[in-house]
Amino acid sequence: MSTQVESIEQELTYLAASLPAEINGVTPTRLRDIYIPDSPGIHPRLRLRKKDDKYEITKKVPLTEGDASAHTEMTIPLNEGEFLALENTSSKTVEKDRYKVAINGHEAEVDVFVGLHKGLVVIDFEFDSEEAKTAFVAPDVCLADVTQEMFIAGGKLAGKTYADIKDKLDRFKYVALSK
Repeated sequence: MSTQVESIEQELTYLAASLPAEINGVTPTRLRDIYIPDSPGIHPRLRLRKKDDKYEITKKVPLTEGDASAHTEMTIPLNEGEFLALENTSSKTVEKDRYKVAINGHEAEVDVFVGLHKGLVVIDFEFDSEEAKTAFVAPDVCLADVTQEMFIAGGKLAGKTYADIKDKLDRFKYVALSK
């Protein structure tokens, strides 16, 4: 088993205007995320993740409080037994199919939510520098930049349904999408 991995992640998150054509024919990875603690009003920084047959726990901490575009991410691999022992510590879950594709030459993660959040599709673009992030021009498949919108963060989505966030999505004229 590998050891803890720590990295700085710089990303921008967009609501999808439509399903990107680039995901056609791509096999997604099913992700099941569980956010800890299971307390109302708190944005959990710990996330348990089941990714196919792999398991991990991650702590995300913003580099600057209030800026969701850059954070430190510490990930520790878990075995199945460790994951199973921890998974019932919270009922705040999110499930999605993740498609890793290139859109207009930029690596993207297209998350098509399933279950309680069916209809929600977001696209994350990751960058290796602040300059690259600042210079980025969103492709047409992106509806709106929601990087700083807390309601879209996984820890805030967990424990809610699509209907619970629909009024916030309506501000962006978002239309439910699904694959």
